Amino acid sequence: MTLREDTIAAVATPLGRGGVAVVRVSGPCAFEIASTISSKDPRVGRIVFARFSEGGKILDEGLLLSFKAPHSFTGEDVVEFQCHGGTVAPQRILDAAVHAGARLARRGEFTERAFLNGKMSFEQAEALLDFIDAKTERAADAALGELVADESSVSGIRHTVRRFYDEAVAVSSELEYSLDVDEGDLADSFFEELEAKTLSLVKAIDAEASRLKERRILRDGALVVLLGPPNAGKSSLLNAILSEARAIVSDVAGTTRDSIEAWADICGWPVKLVDTAGIRKGGENFGEIEAEGVRRSEELAKKADIVIAFGDFADGCGIELDPSKVIKITPKCDLKRGDCLNVSALTHEGVEELKLEIASRLECLAASADEVERGDGERYLSSLVRARGILSAADFKSCDAVLLGNEVRRASQILGEAVGADYGDDLLNSLFSRFCVGK
Repeated sequence: MTLREDTIAAVATPLGRGGVAVVRVSGPCAFEIASTISSKDPRVGRIVFARFSEGGKILDEGLLLSFKAPHSFTGEDVVEFQCHGGTVAPQRILDAAVHAGARLARRGEFTERAFLNGKMSFEQAEALLDFIDAKTERAADAALGELVADESSVSGIRHTVRRFYDEAVAVSSELEYSLDVDEGDLADSFFEELEAKTLSLVKAIDAEASRLKERRILRDGALVVLLGPPNAGKSSLLNAILSEARAIVSDVAGTTRDSIEAWADICGWPVKLVDTAGIRKGGENFGEIEAEGVRRSEELAKKADIVIAFGDFADGCGIELDPSKVIKITPKCDLKRGDCLNVSALTHEGVEELKLEIASRLECLAASADEVERGDGERYLSSLVRARGILSAADFKSCDAVLLGNEVRRASQILGEAVGADYGDDLLNSLFSRFCVGK
């Protein structure tokens, strides 16, 4: 445990009209500050009613909660002033805490202290942020699973990667051993058995990489873009999926000049739906504003996790798209086509089937470990994919212990770096600066 020498304070609840506000103070002077403001000694494990004052002036009245180190969120002495909501009352108490010896906390500094004091792992801090930002029940459950995981839990990322590292080291050690003995002393099945262990490890790494990709989608949301020519019915479909009139619908071509975004919960997946400007084929005259809208539509389609394309438009629009990420639909159910989902924004026929297809494609996307998704919450993924590539390419049928030993050792080193690397200031700042000030 590394206790800080200074004491920090912040309002831990959103400012604005409300029933209760909380001012949190953490550090070695927390109890002294609480006594100064409340004129009462903090009582650990007890809720104390008090009037909060400074220099003889009553600021507010409310409850005082006290937590003794290390049994607190930050691992330090912590006090919380529960006062009336609004803007004035919590600010008064925060100012009094600063005058009594605290300093204003930085964004996420309470959680950062919890990490530095060993109250939670870096992965749990990431999961806490994911839980706070969760947009669907499924995303919240996934984040909570990481948050409550400990070192002995199979769901803990660090624990899992550490197990992969240990297994890779074991295979590497056996290959090193084979170099120190006569070939005749090795079992006939020596390389076959090591190959089986390595393939099992590769399979386990694939499963973990898949889970990390799913976590990325649940945390950030999947980008689903509606793509088609003007007046194809994109805005109507967006409204049908959302069950609300989010986009303007008109018979006039080019009504949607800029992208319209809306969040939706599709079978538990948080999805950012984007209604794009209609793309007209070359040779047609359109204004500068519409041209910019078309350019943005093309960029969004290229970045999308899933593209909902109207009919054969995706094949002839001039945009290179991964076919596995394209869902073709026909917006008029009286013109049914076997290669398209038949969806009517007017009658809502086929809308639920489209949602199920989106969810199915996201399941497949999460199951694919070919791409490395970048994000603070998944920094292990790059190491897993790199190590997996080396292990899967190892040719055990060659029976070349020197070459195999070098390859497996390289893979184990990559995994070892993932579980044993130091946490630099840049990495810490990139995470904890995303929290609010009072967390």
